[in-house]
Amino acid sequence: MAKRHEVPRPIKKAEYTIVFGTRQAEKGWTDLKATQRNALVDAWDFLTKRPKERQPKNHPLKGDLAQVTHQGGTHERWQHELSNGARIWFYVNGQTVVLVDCHTNHPNETK
Repeated sequence: MAKRHEVPRPIKKAEYTIVFGTRQAEKGWTDLKATQRNALVDAWDFLTKRPKERQPKNHPLKGDLAQVTHQGGTHERWQHELSNGARIWFYVNGQTVVLVDCHTNHPNETK
């Protein structure tokens, strides 16, 4: 039998692609997958469809955290809230959602 490979989740042409912008985001995503798999799947679905829709659990950050400089550009930093204080920080560049931080607990910067 051939080696099994995970099938990546396809997206529609109108949807957004999600990429890791930092190693911390990649590590945090792995930790979130281990602790909040169902919530993370819901976050994936939301972020691929409407990442800049303002909702109580999805909104731009404020103050010093409102912007992030990454890969030569300055971007509006958004936060998607999961349960138990977990957060995904990201920015949108075209049709790409770039994850810059994934926190399994409420980040101290926003307390």
